[in-house]
Amino acid sequence: MGKITGFMELERITPVSEAPAVRTRHWKEFLSPLNSQLAGNQAARCMDCGIPFCNNGCPVNNLIPDWNDLVYRQQWRPALDTLHATNNFPEFTGRVCPAPCEAACTLNINNDAVGIKSIEHAIIERGWQEGWVRPEPAQRRTGKKVAVVGSGPAGLACAQQLARAGHSVTVFEKSSRIGGLLRYGIPDFKLEKVHIDRRLAQMEAEGVEFQPSTYVGSESQAPDGLAVRTPASLQAEFDAIVMSGGSEQPRDLPIPGRELQGIHFAMDFLRQQNMVCSGDIRESAIQVKGKHVIVIGGGDTGSDCVGTSIRQGAASVTQFEVMPRPPEVEDKPLTWPYWPLRLRTSSSHEEGCERDWCISTKQFTGQKGKVQSLTAVRVEWVKDKTTGQMKMQEIEGSEMELPADAVFLAMGFVSPVQQVLKSFEIETDARGNARANTNDYRTSADKVFAAGDMRRGQSLVVWAIREGRQCAHAVDEWLMGESVLPV
Repeated sequence: MGKITGFMELERITPVSEAPAVRTRHWKEFLSPLNSQLAGNQAARCMDCGIPFCNNGCPVNNLIPDWNDLVYRQQWRPALDTLHATNNFPEFTGRVCPAPCEAACTLNINNDAVGIKSIEHAIIERGWQEGWVRPEPAQRRTGKKVAVVGSGPAGLACAQQLARAGHSVTVFEKSSRIGGLLRYGIPDFKLEKVHIDRRLAQMEAEGVEFQPSTYVGSESQAPDGLAVRTPASLQAEFDAIVMSGGSEQPRDLPIPGRELQGIHFAMDFLRQQNMVCSGDIRESAIQVKGKHVIVIGGGDTGSDCVGTSIRQGAASVTQFEVMPRPPEVEDKPLTWPYWPLRLRTSSSHEEGCERDWCISTKQFTGQKGKVQSLTAVRVEWVKDKTTGQMKMQEIEGSEMELPADAVFLAMGFVSPVQQVLKSFEIETDARGNARANTNDYRTSADKVFAAGDMRRGQSLVVWAIREGRQCAHAVDEWLMGESVLPV
């Protein structure tokens, strides 16, 4: 490594962000990339650890020690090339990835991990600034045509890899803009959409064709106003089809009062606000200004609802989680190098949010058809003496009623939209995902592959990129007999 003693001499550097009171007045990103000197100092902390567990902690197997060493030596162009060797879209992961690589960092055993995510962010921003990120069109065309259904990170990564292998690739998306949940599910204050648009321009220059506002499935189930491509028409026109849509079926909460107005799925709320920020609509139909908001679900989607509610001017925001409160600090000897269970406080939580754990919602109440409050109870988790499984039990006398003018259900997603899979007659697994393995990514339908959330279920952007890249290799190998694309 460049500086052998760097990890002993230098401390972890946290990127500068705007104060909550400032950033909650706008919808823009508020985190500044590290400059060259700070990124170099952070990279100098990367140890010559022998076995870089960070590589395997990262789902795309980023060559982290390699580009850390290059950044330390201020060799930014080779660092960008090394980063792009495993990750098509580091500007996405450098912003929204939870960084499992840092949990696996060897320095994390007894110190603060190397700020890998912040270095990745600095590398790709330097690349765009210097004009190093350019189209990489294929030198020869194969004559093969591939349809990619879904334009989230899995679909885009798969499409870019296949186009660079020389195939003609068309990406179909039901929304009016390309990007899937990158565009409509992640708020602008975490990922401004200009980062998606400049990648799409690069991909178009590489030969990828985009067809938004197009529904893929049976004509009878297509929403009004969208073009329709049936499975039969795609199978007749294309040599291979990749299903890469998101896991879009949200988990519901079927309790008394669920029908009241003001109770929404989290993604409906986030989608509309993103459309406002993009100029697609003037105002979201879901407004929480001056309202008492309760978010049910403690994950990233719930956190995004918190930040969005605060920016809309909510009177108060409370977030519930049915599971117990995680420990402040993980038991590193027990968990390292795996992803630990510990309390995670997002930037949205820092902006003003009450959080509570072991809370189960029992019913919603309201007047004139609108929700006004919810009734909840505290629970405890106990081990069943017979099965050994943890089961939830209500704590007697803990019932409470809280004001709730708006409620967002952010309890995760159960599966992809089933009608799309059924239209292709794709066999599904027990969770409703397309059944396909990670060796060839093929489904039970002829010429049809599946990757990302549609195959593995709800997951991270970085996992979607990995699956998109691996699926592209599998498709290329199936079409050509061999593949030069990385696995």
